[in-house]
Amino acid sequence: MPAFKRIEFSSPSLSFSKTTVQVDVLEKSPKEVTRVSWSVEGKPFYGTDCAKCFEEIEYSTARTSIYRKDGLELASPEHLAPVFLMWPGRSFNVNVVGGEVPMMDGSAVKFLFGLRRSAGVPEELDFYDAPVKAAWEFGYGCVRISPCEAFEVDYILDRPDFGGFKSAESVSIYSAEDLYNVFDARTFIFESDLKKAREAGLLSGVDETCGMVLGAGDERAYRVHQEPARHKILDLLGDLCFVRPALPKVRIEIVNGGHAVHRQILEKVLPYAVR
Repeated sequence: MPAFKRIEFSSPSLSFSKTTVQVDVLEKSPKEVTRVSWSVEGKPFYGTDCAKCFEEIEYSTARTSIYRKDGLELASPEHLAPVFLMWPGRSFNVNVVGGEVPMMDGSAVKFLFGLRRSAGVPEELDFYDAPVKAAWEFGYGCVRISPCEAFEVDYILDRPDFGGFKSAESVSIYSAEDLYNVFDARTFIFESDLKKAREAGLLSGVDETCGMVLGAGDERAYRVHQEPARHKILDLLGDLCFVRPALPKVRIEIVNGGHAVHRQILEKVLPYAVR
């Protein structure tokens, strides 16, 4: 068994005042198949070296991605999973204590900074061909997918029901460097949505350190340009690369997407991801 360095992250999660995820950065070994191995409370859940097993996992959404298998539940991996894109040639063991990945500051950047000292210099990203052409509409938005030479996203959030809120960003990802500004974007919720969620007994774990609560004119609070749209791109990356730390060669245009829409996109590219 290769030696490893364990990094532990703890913070509130969506449901709990404190949760923990342990990430073992394994030493590189020519005898070992590279993979990200996810466990819940020390019990094996999913390994990216067996991507064809991914379709056996049940999926649902509740302001986050939730995976269930064999009586185990793993929630909120979408901010951690994209970080493994940085090191496709390395192996990691991930153990989610309590079943929910901690929110940290609502972005991926603290996971990145915590891992890179042990994992080393980011590597060349792994891409796979996904000759997908598809387009569809839903009640409040639309999606279009087309083949591309790398991974590109145009993401638009247009919410007239929240005081005309709008955020839009375009990102082209060719290298690890292109991921940094996406990783730094924090999750967000509108003030009225947070109130409704709390009244319904949801989001009981989160506090002001876990992301942004947005009201009118809160663009001044952004720490990266068009932070809400960038965070939606981070969520998309996490929902796509939980299967394996690689990106499809596609261009995706989304208006008013979310985890459920991201899942529909994944289903289009999944046959190429698991080959």
